[in-house]
Amino acid sequence: MFIQTEATPNPATLKFLPGRVVLEEGTADFREAESAAETSPLAERLFSVSGVTGVFFGYDFITVTKEDGPDWQHLKPAILGTIMEHFMSGQPVMAKAGLGGLPVSGEGEFYDEADEEIVSTIKELLDTRVRPAVAQDGGDITFRGYEKGTVFLHMKGACAGCPSSTATLKHGIQNLLHHFVPEVREVEQVL
Repeated sequence: MFIQTEATPNPATLKFLPGRVVLEEGTADFREAESAAETSPLAERLFSVSGVTGVFFGYDFITVTKEDGPDWQHLKPAILGTIMEHFMSGQPVMAKAGLGGLPVSGEGEFYDEADEEIVSTIKELLDTRVRPAVAQDGGDITFRGYEKGTVFLHMKGACAGCPSSTATLKHGIQNLLHHFVPEVREVEQVL
């Protein structure tokens, strides 16, 4: 098994490409070991590597976030070994019992019913133009809400805590959305 790695715009996050499907559908974001314990055997294993503070699964990639201190040259071999061992063991990435606890698209969204058409256009733009680009950097962005010209988005994976995430939101995504949906005045990040 050969696992490629790619740098992300977030220096604390590295993208691992195992050359196979990681998650068939959706994404999974783990910000602490406790959230991984019952849900994902692979995330639980990755959190056992000293210095790992976040794990994110996409369709064909895994992003791992590290704490300040250890550098990637010391962590990367342990993470690569953990990913390889897991896939060689034949264990699933996600525990079947834990899948029900994952947030699904649409969960926790808020907007006025009168804005349904605007929200539909925003979601389509996010899905077709923003999310594929963000996935290239090892992350994901999901719609959370729309209120009085402000779009609220949740950033996951490499995007969460990335130094350039504010610029991505304010200059890239905000400008794109405003261009196609003039009612959009601002884009804000929510946790």
